[in-house]
Amino acid sequence: MTTIKKSFPVIGLSCASCAANVESTLKVQTGVKSASVNFADSTAWIEFQPEVADLSAIKSAVQSAGYDMLVEEESRLVQEEIKKTHLSELRHNTIGASVLALPVVIIAMLLMHMPYAHWIMLVLTTPVVAWYGRSFFINAFRQAKHGKANMDTLVALSTGIAYLFSLFSTLFPQFWTNRGQEPHVYFESSTVIIAFILLGRMLEERAKSNTSSAIKKLIGMQPNTACVVQPDGEVTEVSVERVNVGDSVLVKPGDKIPLDGEVVSGTSFVDESTITGEPVPVEKAQGDNVFAGTINQKGSFVFEAKKVGAETLLSQIIKMVQLAQGSKPPVQHLVDKIASVFVPVVLAIAVLSFVVWMTIGGESVLPQALLVMVSVLVIACPCALGLATPTAIMVGMGKGAENGILIKDAESLELAHTINVVVLDKTGTVTEGKPVVTNAEWVVAEEEKLDLEPILHAIETQSEHPLAEAVVASLGKSTEPYTAPDAFESIPGKGVRATYDKIVFSVGNQKLMDDGGVEIPTSTLALMEQWQREAKTVVCFARDKELVALFGIADKIKSTSAKAIADLQRRGIEVCLLTGDNEHTAQAVARMVGVTSYKSGLLPSEKADFIHGLQAQGKVVAMVGDGINDSQALAQADVSIAMGAGSDIAMDVAKMTIISSDLQTVVKAIRLSALTVRSIRQNLFWAFVYNVIGIPIAAGVLYPVWGFLLNPMIAGAAMALSSVSVVSNSLRLKSKNIEQ
Repeated sequence: MTTIKKSFPVIGLSCASCAANVESTLKVQTGVKSASVNFADSTAWIEFQPEVADLSAIKSAVQSAGYDMLVEEESRLVQEEIKKTHLSELRHNTIGASVLALPVVIIAMLLMHMPYAHWIMLVLTTPVVAWYGRSFFINAFRQAKHGKANMDTLVALSTGIAYLFSLFSTLFPQFWTNRGQEPHVYFESSTVIIAFILLGRMLEERAKSNTSSAIKKLIGMQPNTACVVQPDGEVTEVSVERVNVGDSVLVKPGDKIPLDGEVVSGTSFVDESTITGEPVPVEKAQGDNVFAGTINQKGSFVFEAKKVGAETLLSQIIKMVQLAQGSKPPVQHLVDKIASVFVPVVLAIAVLSFVVWMTIGGESVLPQALLVMVSVLVIACPCALGLATPTAIMVGMGKGAENGILIKDAESLELAHTINVVVLDKTGTVTEGKPVVTNAEWVVAEEEKLDLEPILHAIETQSEHPLAEAVVASLGKSTEPYTAPDAFESIPGKGVRATYDKIVFSVGNQKLMDDGGVEIPTSTLALMEQWQREAKTVVCFARDKELVALFGIADKIKSTSAKAIADLQRRGIEVCLLTGDNEHTAQAVARMVGVTSYKSGLLPSEKADFIHGLQAQGKVVAMVGDGINDSQALAQADVSIAMGAGSDIAMDVAKMTIISSDLQTVVKAIRLSALTVRSIRQNLFWAFVYNVIGIPIAAGVLYPVWGFLLNPMIAGAAMALSSVSVVSNSLRLKSKNIEQ
C-alpha cells in the first residue's frame, strides 16, 4: 500500500518533552507508518497510508494529549498567525511579571517590617502566579497526565507551593504566632522565578519565529504566471497552475522562468545561481534545459514545459529543505531530562521530610514539619538549573556577535565544538562569488594599448555575454568608450565581432580566434593553457588577424580561505569542497586552498545527499555556504553556517551567519562553542552540587548533630545565591579569547 510523507504544524509545544509526547501519540495512530516531531519549528512529519489513516482522527488524538495539529490547507499561514500571537502574549506576560516582581523583591529584602508588607506582596504576586505564569501550571498538568515531568513541572511546583504557603501565612498569621513562630512568606521566590523563566521563553520563541521565513522566500521565487504560446501563435498569460506538460512558454528578457522545460527556439543567457550557485549566467539555445526560479537575462526564448507543479526542481528543493528541517530529532534539553528524575526525587524527599518530622514530634510539630517541607521545595527551586544553559548561551551569542558571528539558536552553539567534518561550498564561500579579470596580457605597444582600450570598452559594453562585464570593470571608469561600432555580431558560444572603419575587432574564446584566422604565438598558447589550469576563462581580443590582448577571468579565491582551511585541518577537522562547477575548476580551486576531498557538478539535492552520507558514518557535519542552492545542504547539516554576503534564504536556513564572509571566523565559532559548552557544564555542575548539599540540609540532616535547622528564608537566600553564582560564571565568558 502506498504511503505519503507530509508535514503538519503542531500548536502548543513548550519544550522537547512536549514534542516527544506528540510524537509517541502520532506513532500509535492507525495508518501512520512513522512520525517525527521537531520542537524547533513546531512541525510534525508524518508518513501515512492515505487510504487507511484518518487525519481528523489523528488531529483529535493530538488534541486529547493537550496539543493541536493543523491539517487544513493554508495551515502554515494559520500557524504563523498563532506564533505571532503567542510571541506577543509571551512579551506581555514577561513585561507584566517583571514589573510586578521588582517591588515584591524590594519589599522582601528591604522593607519586610513595613505595615501591611505581606498584603502588598500578596496583591502584587497573585497576578504573576495566576495570570502571567499560568502557562507553567497548564503545561505541568499536561505532563502529569502522561506521567512525565519537565522544567514547567519544577517551576509550577516551587512557585505554586511557595505562593500557597505564603498565602496561608498572610491570611492566618495567628497559626504561627500562637505557636511562637514568625509567619514567613516567600512571594519574591514565586515572582522572580516566573519572570526569569518567561524572559528565557520569550527569547527562545523570538528565535524560533523566523524558522519558516526561508521556506516562504523560496516559494516566492517561483512566478505566479506564465506566458503560454497558443497553437495559433497568440501569447496568453495564465496562472502557473494551469500550465500543462507539453505547453510552449515564452520567456522575455528579465523574466523568471516559471517551470522546468527544454528550449525549442531562441537564445539567451540564464542566471542559474539559484540552482547551481555559479555566478556566471549560462547560455541557452535549442535543446538546453531551463529550470523554474532561474532568471532570464537579455534574450527571449520559447521552451516546452517538461515538469510542472510539485515536480519542478525548485519545488523539490523547497520540499527537501522542509524535510531536512523537520526530520531532525527533537533536541532533548539536558535540564528537561534531569527534571524528569529530579522532580519526583525532590517531591519524595519533601514528603519524606514532612513524615519524619511529624513522626519525631516535639513542640509545634505541624508548623515545624511544614517549614521543613517548604524549605526543601524552595531550596530545590529550579532557578539555578533554569539559568545554567540560557545565561551561558546568551553570553556566548553576545560574544559571537562582537566577533561577527550571528547565532540563531542554542543547538548550533552547543554542537559546533563536536564538528569533525566541515563541508564548504566553493562559490561565494571559498571564492569571492563573482567573475573578475585576474590577468591581462597586452601584446602591443603602450601607445596602441591606450588607443585600443576605448574600442574594447565599447564592444564589451554592447555585448550580452556575462564575462563582458568583468572586462569592462577591469578597464576602469576612466576609459572613455568609442561610439557604437559600424557593425556588431554576436556569435553564440564563441564571442562577438564589431567593425570600426572597416577594421574587424573580435572578442571571445579561442574558437572565435581560429574561425577568424587570428594567429596566436606558441608562447601565448602556453600562457592560455597555464591560465586554464588555474581555473580561469581566457578571453582574446583581436584586430583583424592580429591578437592584441589576453584576459584571464576567474572567481577569485578569498585571501583568507587557505589559512582558514589549514586551521580547521590542524584541529583534526576534515574539510570537503562541494561545487556545481566543472571538474577542472573544482580541482584547481581545491589544490590552491589545500583541500584533498572535493566533488564537482553537484545539484542542490546531491550536496544534501553527500552530507547525509557523512552523517550516516557517524560524522558531525558543518555546512558552510552562501547561495540559495546551498539551502538544502544547510538544512541537512548538523551545524549550518551562512556567509553574510550571500542570499537571504541561505542565512534564514542556516543557524549561524558569518557577517564578514571570512572563513577564518568559522574557526572562531568552533572555539566559542567549546568555551560556551564548558561554561554550561560548569553551571550545571555547581547547580547540582548546590542541590545535593542544600536539599539534605533543608530536610534537617544536621539537626540531630548540631541542632541546626534551615530557615525557609535562608533557603530562599541560598536559592538566590545559586542563581547569582551561575550568572556570574556565565559572564566570565565575556573575557575569554576566541582567537586562535
